[in-house]
Amino acid sequence: MNIVNNSIDAGKPFDWGRASVDYARYRDIYPSVFYEKIVQRNLCISGQKVLDLGTGTGVLPRNMYSYGAEWIGTDISENQIRQAKRLSEANNLDIQYQTVAAEDIDFPDSTFDVITACQCFWYFDHEKIMPNLYRMLKRNGRLLLLYMAWLPFEDKIAGASEELILKYNPCWTGSGETKHPISVPDAGYQFFEIEYHEEYNIDVFFTRESWHGRMKACRGVGASLSPEEIGKWETEHKKLLNESAPVEFPIKHYAAMLELKKTERR
Repeated sequence: MNIVNNSIDAGKPFDWGRASVDYARYRDIYPSVFYEKIVQRNLCISGQKVLDLGTGTGVLPRNMYSYGAEWIGTDISENQIRQAKRLSEANNLDIQYQTVAAEDIDFPDSTFDVITACQCFWYFDHEKIMPNLYRMLKRNGRLLLLYMAWLPFEDKIAGASEELILKYNPCWTGSGETKHPISVPDAGYQFFEIEYHEEYNIDVFFTRESWHGRMKACRGVGASLSPEEIGKWETEHKKLLNESAPVEFPIKHYAAMLELKKTERR
C-alpha cells in the first residue's frame, strides 16, 4: 500500500510492503540496552497489556516478549504483518497482529497499560490518533515513543551510504540525522504530558552484508525506488562497502525514548 505524505520525501509514494523481506531479515538490530531502558521504566512488563503501533515485522513485541507483557501489534502493511506473524510463530510467541492503519484502530476504552510507537510516530495523523490513544489507555497509562538512527556526520560509512541514497532519491528526508529528543506535535499535549525522556549514543555492529541489507530496507531505497533504481543502487553500494568498509564494523547511532503520561481531563 502506497503512503503519500507531503511532509515526507516531498510527497514521493512509499510502500513498506515492498521492503518487507529485507526488513524482516536486516532491521531487527536494536541492542539489548534499547530494551533494558524500557524495562527500567517499568514499561512493557508482566501484568501489562501493550499495543504496538506501526509494528512492522514485530521487532519490538518479539524482542520484549520474554518480559511478560501481553502484546498486540498493528501495521498498515499486510506484507509487514505477514512477516511479523511468520517470525513470531517460528519462535512460538503468542502475539496478536492486525493489519490496520493507526488512525483506524478501535479497541474499547481503557484497554491498554502502554501504547508504543517505534520508528513510526511521525507517519500518523496526530490530530486524529491522539484522542483515540488517550481513550484506549487506562488511567495513568503511558504512550512510549522510541527511535534509533545512524549518525551520518559522525560515522564515515553511514555518511557515505546516505549520500548514495540521496543520489538516487534526492527527495528522501531521512538524511542528516543528529542526536535530539523526540518531539511531539501540539495535539499530543492536549492529552499527554512528558513523564521521562532520554537520548543516548550507541554503536550497532554490522557486516558488509547486514549493513547493505539495513540500508536497502530503509524508506529511501527498498520502500520507494523502482526495481531498476534499486538494482543500480545495490551495485554501487556493494562496491562502496567493499572498497571502504572492513568485514565487520560498528556504526555510530543514537537512540531516544519519550514516555508520555495520560493526563487527567475534566
